[in-house]
Amino acid sequence: MFARRHPVLFSLLVICTIGAVAVISVTAIFFLGKRNSAFQFGENVGVIEIKGIIADPKPILTHLKELRNKKDIKAIVLRIDSPGGGVGPSQEIYEEVKKTKHLKKIVASMGAIAASGGYYVAVATDHIMANPGTITGSIGVIMEFANFEELFKKIGVAAFVLKSGQYKDVGSPLRQMTSKEKELLQGFIDNVHQQFVVAVAEGRKMPEAEVQAIADGRILSGEQARELGLLDSLGNLEDAISLAGKLGGIKGEPSVFYAKEKKFSLLEYLLGSSTLIGVLDQITAAALHSGYLCLPGRT
Repeated sequence: MFARRHPVLFSLLVICTIGAVAVISVTAIFFLGKRNSAFQFGENVGVIEIKGIIADPKPILTHLKELRNKKDIKAIVLRIDSPGGGVGPSQEIYEEVKKTKHLKKIVASMGAIAASGGYYVAVATDHIMANPGTITGSIGVIMEFANFEELFKKIGVAAFVLKSGQYKDVGSPLRQMTSKEKELLQGFIDNVHQQFVVAVAEGRKMPEAEVQAIADGRILSGEQARELGLLDSLGNLEDAISLAGKLGGIKGEPSVFYAKEKKFSLLEYLLGSSTLIGVLDQITAAALHSGYLCLPGRT
């Protein structure tokens, strides 16, 4: 009856409905076709990538929390390609890996480089795997300061510092460092270095004295590190994923889920509902509000 009385409105309704269904279908196919789709079923190995300088631990911490709570993720691989970074951020990731290890098996897979802070993170895992030529080790702490005092004198620049305490401007580039300041900073570095040594000794189940003997900042190849007990086996990422699957109790070849940093997406927002019907409801409501979708009783 409505189609006879309002043929134009009915035609618009049909076109709008077909368009909405087409958008939903294409979007669903796109997401279902992605390797790391949220619709993926089965038992998976989750992979978290740690790349570059370790400065902001929040994305890695978020990934660890998410994957350890996912029932379909049976084990986790930390893929590390990092020369190190800040002490605090490295320790935050290290502690979160330890928490996660109590719930799921974690394998560290070292890429081109996993040294200093990158290695610090790895020692918290259940198993460390590297390529024979991976650059690793570098167990140590470093602080560097520049001094421009002589340069400022040459160009006629004078600086004045007001401070509340004797050591408030330690490391200032405006003057030479005193012997007491050097002693203070060396004590700080030694303390942090000892924390690193203890973490390695605990993670690798090695005597502290044995770790201390090679914790002089030297870099090692993956092959050398294995001989020294700093890692467990040699292999690539696929080998690490396969091992993680076995440790997680997965039979056969495991599916892989790569944790990615979430970015805002309108399509993902619209697909936030658990069913396509819910998505259609959201699109319909939005269209009605904007006036682009015409339904009986609305002009």
